[in-house]
Amino acid sequence: MEKTTNGFVKKHFEGKDPVVNRIYDHLLKHTRRFGPVQEDPKKTSIHLNHVTAFAGVATRKNAIILTIKSDREISSPRIHKSEQTSAKRFHHEVKLTSPSEVDAELIGWLKAAYALSG
Repeated sequence: MEKTTNGFVKKHFEGKDPVVNRIYDHLLKHTRRFGPVQEDPKKTSIHLNHVTAFAGVATRKNAIILTIKSDREISSPRIHKSEQTSAKRFHHEVKLTSPSEVDAELIGWLKAAYALSG
């Protein structure tokens, strides 16, 4: 099953700039420090799951659109779209164009999302 999942994950990077794969690898490296992370490829994105999804990765030609689950609004110029999905759930989108954008602030948001999904 793992090989099939990885094959579906790899399809998301076909025809994309190599930086997109480097950003994704950087995201995985940091999120796996929180505990187990499963890659769950969908048709248009890859969900990163703990017990449930805590983040979604949509690949673009030269970037990743990262959707992060939260229990609160996050006010930051980095977030280009926020959606309240229920009384205590929000989805925040961040566009990543470089592995260096996976910084302490973003990792903090991901760590909080990971905790929510457990």
